[in-house]
Amino acid sequence: MAKGLDVGTMNILSAQQDGNDTVFVQQRNSFVEIDYSDMAEQMLSRSEVLHIRKDDKVYVVGDDALNFANIFNRETRRPMQHGILSSDEKSAIPMMKLIIEQVVGEPDHPGEKLYFSSPADPIDSDLSTLYHQKTLESFIDDMGYDAEPINEGMSVIYSELADNDFTGLGISFGAGMTNVCLAYYAVPVMKFSVARGGDWVDEQAAQATGTPVDKVTSIKEDDFELDFETDVGGVEGALSIYYENLLDYVIERIVKEVDDEDVEEGLDVPVVVTGGTSSPDGFEALFRDHLQDANIPFSISGVSHANEPLYSVARGGLVAARSDEEEQAASGGAEAEAAADE
Repeated sequence: MAKGLDVGTMNILSAQQDGNDTVFVQQRNSFVEIDYSDMAEQMLSRSEVLHIRKDDKVYVVGDDALNFANIFNRETRRPMQHGILSSDEKSAIPMMKLIIEQVVGEPDHPGEKLYFSSPADPIDSDLSTLYHQKTLESFIDDMGYDAEPINEGMSVIYSELADNDFTGLGISFGAGMTNVCLAYYAVPVMKFSVARGGDWVDEQAAQATGTPVDKVTSIKEDDFELDFETDVGGVEGALSIYYENLLDYVIERIVKEVDDEDVEEGLDVPVVVTGGTSSPDGFEALFRDHLQDANIPFSISGVSHANEPLYSVARGGLVAARSDEEEQAASGGAEAEAAADE
């Protein structure tokens, strides 16, 4: 077996094959700190809430963290910021380990292949993704897996463009970053990220309306639609404004980064958008409208939205991991046959 892992700023998801089905496991990549008491410990354990105790504190981790934050009127803490491990959060690595262990489980066999998503270095920031990538690779290997990083944008290509020979432009709108990759026949010819995503939208909307960020996030995830019919002044109106600004920002960067030499003459390029930030109804239509108005230096054959945008990156990692394992198996079989012939 093999697994794919989407290590996102907002959510961490794994994907693995079960017969003809792909099974996903998901946890929110956040935690909240509460004071320890025997009663709290018993309640959390009985309710099967993911948590750990450290000294006189209890840390509620994953999906339950946002619920507890809203109940106790606190902000959740995030192990990742801007798409990579947060340098400001001392508990980032142990919390990430706990969440990833819950999401992927133990390997089916020693050295099971696991491809995990890693962002490209952002072109609009001095942030480096190297430490983030190597740290994740190290502790996933320590779990007994054979961990391999895969560019997040390339993972979208693997997930969504198999019918187009893994050729096209994949864009993953995540929480911390937006990743872009242009590939021909599964070979990336351009990849980059920008340091804006769903978190940036939430933070700007929160600041504009005087609303806590976690509350804005909850509103965005609860049937928010990009229909621009919301009254100006509310949270949903602010979200719409900053969503539109994010799309313009990403498209402007694509126009600047794509070189004429990157695109084969006469080739129509399919574009696919995905990621949790692209989930609201109306996103695909808004993106298509803004892309048509831009001076894109290549011909676009169409714009599509992943059917399950939250699962796309994890699924792409699974495709890459399974392909790698199959190649290793075939190579091992060929070597065995050659040895037998000798």
